[in-house]
Amino acid sequence: MVEVEVETVPASAASDPAPSRAVRGWLEPLLRPTELREGFQVSVHACPRLMLRELKHVFPAQFQGKGSDAAVLAVLTCQKSLMDLSQYGVDADKEKDRLLETFVAFAQQVVDALIARKYWADFIDPCSGLPMLTLLSNKVYSEVDGVELLLRYRCLSAGMCKILLHPAWGAAVYPASLFTTAPYEVVKEVLHSLPDEAWNVGS
Repeated sequence: MVEVEVETVPASAASDPAPSRAVRGWLEPLLRPTELREGFQVSVHACPRLMLRELKHVFPAQFQGKGSDAAVLAVLTCQKSLMDLSQYGVDADKEKDRLLETFVAFAQQVVDALIARKYWADFIDPCSGLPMLTLLSNKVYSEVDGVELLLRYRCLSAGMCKILLHPAWGAAVYPASLFTTAPYEVVKEVLHSLPDEAWNVGS
């Protein structure tokens, strides 16, 4: 795997070995954006309290009776698209479908592996913003807001939409996320041992 340097991380934070150290209210990633394969970056984050308050509504059954200190990790993915995804039209729709299929294949493999290890895990449908496995949820999760919060990537406003800007790919990026209660070492093990089936679509 190739680790990608993120320009939003202060130099002082990059030299600090403690991955959960708060930097101006922001938590340094447990795993910085890393390419699992070309054009498919993954990062892992401890969810800050601000995000946990939102996740309690996105995954109500999981957070029932739990406070804002629940230990949940976010696994963010960013895929490099073949075109600027702020565009509209048939070509853009086909590209989004391709990237969606790739993410779902990846996320299903990761979530299945984590659930098999007795941890809760679920992923977001980027089309609807709703969880794929959690039932009775009508709270929409914003992928762009999540990446903006956890990776500090910039965004642009286009009418009523926010467009994510990747530091290297610009608007040619497709973000999607999954969440789990598994500890980081388990998540890292799963990411390093993905089978070929995780990449069987979208190529």
